[in-house]
Amino acid sequence: MPPPTSGTALPTVKSLQDCADYHQVLEPYLPQLYTLPDRIFATLSDVDGLKDIYASTNPAISGLAFAIALMPVFLLVSEINRNFSQVDRVWSLLPTVYHAHYALWARMNGMDTQKVDNVLAFSVVWSLRLTFNYWRKGGYEIGSEDYRWNIIKDKIGAFGLFIRISCSSAACRVLLWAVTAPAYILLLSTRLSPSMQTPDYVISRAMIGLVILEFFADNQMWNFQQAKKQYQKTAQVPKGSGFTRAQLDRGFITTGLWRFSRHPNFAAEQAIWLCLYAWGCVASETYFNWSVAGVAGYMLVFAGSTPLTERISAGKYPDYKVYQQRVGRFIPSLFFGKSWDEAEMERSSKVNGGKR
Repeated sequence: MPPPTSGTALPTVKSLQDCADYHQVLEPYLPQLYTLPDRIFATLSDVDGLKDIYASTNPAISGLAFAIALMPVFLLVSEINRNFSQVDRVWSLLPTVYHAHYALWARMNGMDTQKVDNVLAFSVVWSLRLTFNYWRKGGYEIGSEDYRWNIIKDKIGAFGLFIRISCSSAACRVLLWAVTAPAYILLLSTRLSPSMQTPDYVISRAMIGLVILEFFADNQMWNFQQAKKQYQKTAQVPKGSGFTRAQLDRGFITTGLWRFSRHPNFAAEQAIWLCLYAWGCVASETYFNWSVAGVAGYMLVFAGSTPLTERISAGKYPDYKVYQQRVGRFIPSLFFGKSWDEAEMERSSKVNGGKR
């Protein structure tokens, strides 16, 4: 059976600004969220019927429904495994799932997919980078969430941790949908402006560039951690590592991109999703729209978790406080901070008695 027309699931937009109007493009379709489960259960044995439901449901709403449906699944898995950070395992995948959803939905409804295809291409590269970094054995990020949860548990107790993680896990599911909302605006904009324009190409390529920057930052950290592990075992600086004894003794990386920013990978990550939001603004000719909620929530995650990570580092490494004074947390020290000075760090190390 032929797919239904997109008009049954998408609003009629008369201007690009309409594409970002919450009251036109999302609010009227919220009732679909409440009726969707019954519609699906009624047609579980009918493949064509399920396809029809998928194609005739507003894609933002079906994406949100999927995010909500994941909540009890992950809560159950967390209870079984006694690991309440299950969201970390899918953090690198869900945004790409949502972007693929928009691209598939557009194809099923005969819409132009050039813009959403470019979003999907970026998202696949982003997911591959995160997945590779997460599963790389011995990587500095592996298990990082577990030790943070243990520290929080020591402060608020196991029950308090369960409540907080259960709530935050549910919120994260919706957040990973919300951060991809600009792709929905881009999808709507194709009805009036289907072709990629110069700003579209510039922003999409900038996002790929930021993913590459994030990869280099992660790889520099990986190399440092591997060199430090070998140094701690042999008391010899690994040949060809590019690090000095003083740098390895210090215990935390201060070279490469990490010389200019204390968290260059986090900075690039946040800039990526800011770029996607900006792309939605450019495509809809708006300066501000409802999809900002996703990127704002995403940045709040870093605003909340990064200070905890830094408190742990400052407690382990005496020189880290000097590093905090000299180098910006996210914004490069070229623009914020007093810049990095290796000689000053060595003097600080002597003042602290060389303790590590």
